[in-house]
Amino acid sequence: MKKTSVRTRVLTGTVAAAALAAATVGAVSASAESTDTPAVPAAAKADTQNKNLAPSSGLTIDAATRAAQAALDAATKAGQHVSVAVVDRDGVTRVLLKGDGAGPQAPVSAERKAFTAVSWNAPTSELAKRLAQAPNLKDIPGTLFLAGGAPIQSKGAPIAAVGVAGAPSGDLDEQFAQAGVAELAK
Repeated sequence: MKKTSVRTRVLTGTVAAAALAAATVGAVSASAESTDTPAVPAAAKADTQNKNLAPSSGLTIDAATRAAQAALDAATKAGQHVSVAVVDRDGVTRVLLKGDGAGPQAPVSAERKAFTAVSWNAPTSELAKRLAQAPNLKDIPGTLFLAGGAPIQSKGAPIAAVGVAGAPSGDLDEQFAQAGVAELAK
């Protein structure tokens, strides 16, 4: 049986709680007596104040696709067969390109490198060096501490990351990932 991550369990619990709350509100609303004043849903009241909303920055799908394609183009130009992943701030894959001739492990490795880079807001080559001081970092689910992941930042904060896997060295993977990040600076 596959063990689920804490993030997955929390997300599943949150979705279940939201569904239960929505069902309860719907049942109460359906059984409520009609009054002269129309009822305004609580959610609409909360949204009008914007006090409970967190600002969010993220790449558009167009920007994520351009970054992924730029990384893949850089690898192809260098004669390398790689896969490229672009993840959002939460580590969710937005774009995944498996280049022609890329190995079967490359897509998953690219996603994990991107996830690792956005999680720590650092290139994975730098994070790989940290393993000497903290070897348990490699035990964190979904991470891969090999060169090839590069964060995308806005005002110093991570908003996404590009991960590349499949070249014969992590240095090449990271060079291609950086080409994807650089595409967004144009």
